[in-house]
Amino acid sequence: MAAAGFDLERAEVLGAVPHGFAGHGGGAHQFGYGGEGDPAQIAASRAGVAKAILAGGMLVAPHQVHSPDVITITEAWTDDPEGRPVADALVTATPGLVLGIVTADCAPVLFADPGAGVIGAAHAGWRGAHSGLLENTLDAMEALGAHRGDIAAAIGPTIAQASYEVDEGFREQFEVEDNRFFAPGRPGHWQFDLPAYVASRLRRAGVETIEDCALDTYDLGERYFSYRRATHEGAPNYGRQISLVALS
Repeated sequence: MAAAGFDLERAEVLGAVPHGFAGHGGGAHQFGYGGEGDPAQIAASRAGVAKAILAGGMLVAPHQVHSPDVITITEAWTDDPEGRPVADALVTATPGLVLGIVTADCAPVLFADPGAGVIGAAHAGWRGAHSGLLENTLDAMEALGAHRGDIAAAIGPTIAQASYEVDEGFREQFEVEDNRFFAPGRPGHWQFDLPAYVASRLRRAGVETIEDCALDTYDLGERYFSYRRATHEGAPNYGRQISLVALS
Protein backbone atom coordinates (compact mmCIF):
# COMPACT_ATOMS: atom_id res chain seq x y z
CA MET A 1 0.00 0.00 0.00
CA ALA A 2 1.35 3.44 -0.94
CA ALA A 3 0.47 6.36 1.32
CA ALA A 4 2.03 9.80 0.90
CA GLY A 5 4.86 8.22 -1.08
CA PHE A 6 5.63 5.48 1.45
CA ASP A 7 5.68 1.72 0.84
CA LEU A 8 3.47 0.41 3.64
CA GLU A 9 2.52 -3.18 4.36
CA ARG A 10 -0.48 -3.84 6.59
CA ALA A 11 -1.58 -6.80 8.68
CA GLU A 12 -5.14 -8.08 8.62
CA VAL A 13 -5.13 -9.01 12.30
CA LEU A 14 -4.69 -5.35 13.32
CA GLY A 15 -7.82 -4.37 11.42
CA ALA A 16 -8.65 -0.67 11.56
CA VAL A 17 -5.88 0.16 14.04
CA PRO A 18 -3.61 2.69 12.29
CA HIS A 19 -0.37 0.86 11.50
CA GLY A 20 2.11 -0.05 8.81
CA PHE A 21 5.41 -1.75 8.08
CA ALA A 22 7.33 0.73 5.93
CA GLY A 23 9.94 -0.36 3.40
CA HIS A 24 12.48 1.91 1.76
CA GLY A 25 10.29 2.74 -1.24
CA GLY A 26 12.87 1.86 -3.87
CA GLY A 27 15.64 3.54 -1.90
CA ALA A 28 13.70 6.75 -1.30
CA HIS A 29 13.58 6.39 2.49
CA GLN A 30 16.06 5.38 5.17
CA PHE A 31 14.54 5.52 8.65
CA GLY A 32 17.40 4.79 11.05
CA TYR A 33 19.70 7.42 12.50
CA GLY A 34 22.48 4.84 12.51
CA GLY A 35 22.21 4.41 8.75
CA GLU A 36 23.40 6.49 5.86
CA GLY A 37 21.96 9.89 5.07
CA ASP A 38 21.58 13.38 6.44
CA PRO A 39 19.99 13.26 9.92
CA ALA A 40 17.59 16.04 9.00
CA GLN A 41 16.34 14.06 6.00
CA ILE A 42 16.03 10.90 8.11
CA ALA A 43 14.02 12.86 10.68
CA ALA A 44 11.76 14.17 7.92
CA SER A 45 11.15 10.66 6.60
CA ARG A 46 10.36 9.39 10.10
CA ALA A 47 7.94 12.25 10.80
CA GLY A 48 6.37 11.91 7.36
CA VAL A 49 5.64 8.21 7.63
CA ALA A 50 4.18 8.71 11.11
CA LYS A 51 1.73 11.22 9.68
CA ALA A 52 0.95 8.82 6.81
CA ILE A 53 -0.08 6.31 9.48
CA LEU A 54 -2.07 8.84 11.53
CA ALA A 55 -2.78 12.40 10.42
CA GLY A 56 -1.27 14.73 12.99
CA GLY A 57 0.34 11.80 14.82
CA MET A 58 3.54 12.29 16.80
CA LEU A 59 6.27 9.69 16.36
CA VAL A 60 7.74 8.11 19.49
CA ALA A 61 10.73 5.88 18.77
CA PRO A 62 13.38 4.69 21.26
CA HIS A 63 17.10 4.17 20.96
CA GLN A 64 17.25 0.39 20.49
CA VAL A 65 19.94 -1.86 21.99
CA HIS A 66 18.62 -5.47 21.71
CA SER A 67 17.38 -5.41 25.31
CA PRO A 68 14.29 -6.90 27.01
CA ASP A 69 13.25 -3.42 28.17
CA VAL A 70 9.86 -1.80 27.57
CA ILE A 71 8.77 1.81 28.12
CA THR A 72 5.18 2.89 28.80
CA ILE A 73 4.53 6.13 26.91
CA THR A 74 2.11 8.92 27.81
CA GLU A 75 3.62 11.75 25.76
CA ALA A 76 6.00 12.17 22.84
CA TRP A 77 9.65 13.07 23.14
CA THR A 78 11.70 14.93 20.54
CA ASP A 79 12.79 12.55 17.81
CA ASP A 80 16.46 13.54 17.84
CA PRO A 81 19.34 11.30 16.70
CA GLU A 82 20.81 11.36 20.21
CA GLY A 83 19.32 11.35 23.68
CA ARG A 84 16.15 9.35 23.11
CA PRO A 85 15.18 6.89 25.89
CA VAL A 86 16.76 3.45 25.55
CA ALA A 87 14.41 0.47 25.11
CA ASP A 88 13.35 -2.12 22.56
CA ALA A 89 9.59 -1.92 22.98
CA LEU A 90 6.98 0.74 23.66
CA VAL A 91 3.36 0.58 24.83
CA THR A 92 0.73 3.26 25.21
CA ALA A 93 -2.95 3.96 25.78
CA THR A 94 -2.59 7.60 24.69
CA PRO A 95 -4.29 8.61 21.41
CA GLY A 96 -2.26 10.59 18.89
CA LEU A 97 1.06 8.85 19.56
CA VAL A 98 2.66 6.77 16.81
CA LEU A 99 4.93 4.08 18.24
CA GLY A 100 7.84 3.30 15.94
CA ILE A 101 10.69 0.81 15.90
CA VAL A 102 13.39 0.38 13.26
CA THR A 103 14.75 -2.94 12.00
CA ALA A 104 17.10 -4.39 9.40
CA ASP A 105 16.45 -8.17 9.71
CA CYS A 106 15.11 -8.38 13.29
CA ALA A 107 11.38 -8.95 13.71
CA PRO A 108 9.20 -5.87 14.14
CA VAL A 109 6.13 -6.87 16.13
CA LEU A 110 3.08 -4.60 16.38
CA PHE A 111 0.44 -5.25 19.05
CA ALA A 112 -3.09 -3.98 19.61
CA ASP A 113 -6.05 -4.57 21.89
CA PRO A 114 -8.54 -2.24 20.18
CA GLY A 115 -11.25 -2.81 22.76
CA ALA A 116 -9.01 -1.69 25.60
CA GLY A 117 -7.36 1.05 23.54
CA VAL A 118 -3.82 -0.22 24.13
CA ILE A 119 -1.05 -0.72 21.56
CA GLY A 120 2.58 -1.79 21.53
CA ALA A 121 5.60 -2.12 19.24
CA ALA A 122 8.66 -4.29 19.77
CA HIS A 123 12.05 -4.77 18.09
CA ALA A 124 12.42 -8.53 18.47
CA GLY A 125 15.78 -9.73 17.31
CA TRP A 126 16.80 -13.13 18.59
CA ARG A 127 18.43 -11.58 21.67
CA GLY A 128 15.36 -9.58 22.64
CA ALA A 129 12.94 -12.42 21.99
CA HIS A 130 15.19 -14.88 23.84
CA SER A 131 15.49 -12.59 26.86
CA GLY A 132 11.75 -11.98 27.33
CA LEU A 133 11.06 -8.76 25.43
CA LEU A 134 7.78 -10.01 23.97
CA GLU A 135 6.45 -11.21 27.32
CA ASN A 136 7.50 -7.93 28.94
CA THR A 137 5.62 -6.00 26.25
CA LEU A 138 2.46 -8.00 26.92
CA ASP A 139 2.81 -7.44 30.67
CA ALA A 140 3.15 -3.68 30.10
CA MET A 141 0.06 -3.67 27.88
CA GLU A 142 -1.93 -5.51 30.54
CA ALA A 143 -0.83 -2.93 33.10
CA LEU A 144 -2.59 -0.35 30.90
CA GLY A 145 -5.79 -2.37 30.79
CA ALA A 146 -5.28 -4.72 27.84
CA HIS A 147 -6.49 -8.32 28.03
CA ARG A 148 -3.99 -10.98 26.97
CA GLY A 149 -6.55 -12.99 25.02
CA ASP A 150 -7.72 -9.91 23.10
CA ILE A 151 -4.27 -8.77 21.97
CA ALA A 152 -3.45 -9.24 18.28
CA ALA A 153 0.20 -9.34 17.17
CA ALA A 154 1.61 -8.83 13.68
CA ILE A 155 5.17 -9.84 12.73
CA GLY A 156 6.49 -7.62 9.97
CA PRO A 157 9.30 -7.95 7.41
CA THR A 158 12.00 -10.14 8.93
CA ILE A 159 14.88 -12.27 7.78
CA ALA A 160 13.48 -15.69 6.84
CA GLN A 161 14.85 -19.10 7.76
CA ALA A 162 16.29 -19.75 4.30
CA SER A 163 18.38 -16.57 4.64
CA TYR A 164 19.45 -16.86 8.29
CA GLU A 165 22.48 -19.12 8.69
CA VAL A 166 23.86 -19.56 12.22
CA ASP A 167 26.54 -21.72 13.80
CA GLU A 168 26.39 -24.34 16.52
CA GLY A 169 27.40 -21.83 19.18
CA PHE A 170 24.32 -19.80 18.36
CA ARG A 171 22.04 -22.82 18.56
CA GLU A 172 23.47 -23.88 21.92
CA GLN A 173 22.10 -20.71 23.50
CA PHE A 174 18.53 -22.01 23.06
CA GLU A 175 16.55 -24.61 24.94
CA VAL A 176 16.29 -28.16 23.59
CA GLU A 177 12.59 -27.59 22.92
CA ASP A 178 13.56 -24.82 20.51
CA ASN A 179 15.47 -27.18 18.20
CA ARG A 180 12.45 -27.19 15.91
CA PHE A 181 13.35 -23.67 14.81
CA PHE A 182 16.70 -24.85 13.41
CA ALA A 183 16.98 -26.67 10.09
CA PRO A 184 20.26 -28.40 9.13
CA GLY A 185 22.48 -26.37 6.82
CA ARG A 186 26.03 -26.78 5.64
CA PRO A 187 28.37 -28.66 7.99
CA GLY A 188 28.45 -27.06 11.44
CA HIS A 189 25.70 -24.60 10.59
CA TRP A 190 21.93 -24.25 10.86
CA GLN A 191 19.11 -22.17 9.39
CA PHE A 192 17.22 -20.34 12.14
CA ASP A 193 13.51 -19.50 11.79
CA LEU A 194 13.26 -16.19 13.65
CA PRO A 195 9.62 -15.34 12.80
CA ALA A 196 8.46 -18.81 13.85
CA TYR A 197 10.42 -18.49 17.10
CA VAL A 198 8.83 -15.10 17.78
CA ALA A 199 5.35 -16.48 17.03
CA SER A 200 5.99 -19.42 19.36
CA ARG A 201 7.01 -17.12 22.22
CA LEU A 202 3.83 -15.09 21.67
CA ARG A 203 1.62 -18.19 21.70
CA ARG A 204 3.25 -19.50 24.88
CA ALA A 205 2.60 -16.09 26.43
CA GLY A 206 -1.12 -16.36 25.68
CA VAL A 207 -1.53 -14.42 22.43
CA GLU A 208 -4.06 -16.21 20.25
CA THR A 209 -4.22 -13.91 17.22
CA ILE A 210 -0.89 -13.74 15.38
CA GLU A 211 -0.05 -12.87 11.78
CA ASP A 212 3.34 -13.29 10.10
CA CYS A 213 3.60 -11.06 7.03
CA ALA A 214 6.16 -13.58 5.67
CA LEU A 215 8.35 -10.97 3.96
CA ASP A 216 12.07 -11.84 3.88
CA THR A 217 14.18 -8.72 4.34
CA TYR A 218 17.27 -10.45 2.97
CA ASP A 219 15.63 -11.67 -0.22
CA LEU A 220 13.45 -8.61 -0.94
CA GLY A 221 16.16 -6.03 -1.46
CA GLU A 222 13.91 -3.97 -3.72
CA ARG A 223 11.72 -3.20 -0.69
CA TYR A 224 13.69 -3.76 2.51
CA PHE A 225 17.08 -3.16 4.07
CA SER A 226 19.00 -6.12 5.49
CA TYR A 227 21.97 -6.04 7.81
CA ARG A 228 23.02 -9.52 6.72
CA ARG A 229 22.71 -8.77 3.01
CA ALA A 230 24.73 -5.59 3.44
CA THR A 231 27.40 -7.56 5.31
CA HIS A 232 27.57 -10.21 2.59
CA GLU A 233 27.87 -7.51 -0.07
CA GLY A 234 30.64 -5.73 1.85
CA ALA A 235 28.62 -2.53 2.18
CA PRO A 236 30.05 0.04 4.63
CA ASN A 237 26.67 0.61 6.28
CA TYR A 238 23.07 -0.53 6.12
CA GLY A 239 19.67 1.11 6.26
CA ARG A 240 16.66 0.54 8.47
CA GLN A 241 12.96 0.23 7.80
CA ILE A 242 10.39 1.40 10.31
CA SER A 243 7.22 -0.19 11.69
CA LEU A 244 4.51 1.89 13.31
CA VAL A 245 1.24 1.57 15.22
CA ALA A 246 -1.00 4.28 16.62
CA LEU A 247 -4.23 5.05 18.45
CA SER A 248 -6.53 7.43 16.60
